[in-house]
Amino acid sequence: MTNRSKKGFTLIELLVVIAIIGILASVVLASLNSARAKSRDARRIADIKQIQLALELYYDANSQHYPAILDALIGGCSGSTNCIPVVPIPPQTALQATYAYSPSPSGCTGGAAGTCVSYHMGAVLEEGTNQAIATDIDSLDTGTTPFSGLSVACTATAGTAAPAGTERCYDLTN
Repeated sequence: MTNRSKKGFTLIELLVVIAIIGILASVVLASLNSARAKSRDARRIADIKQIQLALELYYDANSQHYPAILDALIGGCSGSTNCIPVVPIPPQTALQATYAYSPSPSGCTGGAAGTCVSYHMGAVLEEGTNQAIATDIDSLDTGTTPFSGLSVACTATAGTAAPAGTERCYDLTN
């Protein structure tokens, strides 16, 4: 009989290495999912700011009133000039399909008696710890339909402070 030297790994050693790799991969993926949620929230906030700027351009170009719907921003400045090339849509999640926009008074269509003199708009964020939430307005719409939140995930109401990390609505008005 000849003596053979053992070369290679045992099954136990391979299983231990695979388990360690699996644990490390799950930690990395958990961190990556949190970073993705934060980046989608940053995009939502940037989109709201972009729409807000387009609304102000529209206001200046259209006899000091806001549009009844956001789609009016396309081609709504100085003839056929766009206030915004395309109305942004939120990143694809189950939170909401479009950004919430509520002109005031409710149902305003333009003209001397029904001009939209104000608006309230917002988005639902995925992370309740976003610092932008501390600077938003947490307001009710002045129209006939309350705009106290954009989904059941929004827990703050006008004039009250939600517990840290629970409010997820980012809303602005003019």
